[in-house]
Amino acid sequence: MTATLTAQELFREAYENRYTWDESFPGIVATVSISINGDRRTGKATIASDLSVTVTMDEPQPTTRTSTAPDGTTKTVTVDIGQEWLTNQLRDVVTHRKRKSFAEAHGKSTFQLGQTDDTGAYEILVSGDSMGSNYKVRDRQIVFVSRVMGRIGFTINHLEKLDTGSGYISSIYNAVFRNPQTNEIVRQTKFQDIYEPINGYYVMTKQIVHSQEQGQTTVYEIEFNDIQFLNP
Repeated sequence: MTATLTAQELFREAYENRYTWDESFPGIVATVSISINGDRRTGKATIASDLSVTVTMDEPQPTTRTSTAPDGTTKTVTVDIGQEWLTNQLRDVVTHRKRKSFAEAHGKSTFQLGQTDDTGAYEILVSGDSMGSNYKVRDRQIVFVSRVMGRIGFTINHLEKLDTGSGYISSIYNAVFRNPQTNEIVRQTKFQDIYEPINGYYVMTKQIVHSQEQGQTTVYEIEFNDIQFLNP
């Protein structure tokens, strides 16, 4: 067995050991509360059966934001920070819970073994991946991700897991975001995701996030209540 094939098999085993929703997942709707540094608001969140995400807040709080593009032009948009945060987090949930075959997700990539660290995790070096992803795998789990996406690079360290009996869910993990040109740390974030089984599916019921950026710490807390399936 070649080193490349060994790396592919190690990664595939960990990839297929993740907990994902099956094709019959009917979608869910829930009342939601989101707290940003103690300022709590409520709303409604929906993950449809096609895994699209919709979030509405009971009392919208639009904020004007100005951004500068690489060519120096500026753009001003109006957003609701809480709604935007929750939408992005639910899209991340969908990304990790969506079932996709290994061939579909990684069929164009090739894998090579790197170093083994002092925890016994195998480094998996990936080529043919437009996002420049590298991983570490231990005990049939992906415990580290390194990726560059455009003007931002990030690493994710898996710290604790929930064993569902049908695959694992990373329950505590941290992320470090860097400028890939200078390697300067832009933001550091620690996540705690709480999942519970409802009607045969594990769904997120709470998330707590501590984010540090430019010397400031922001604490986000999301709670999902009255979770109902759309087509039980």
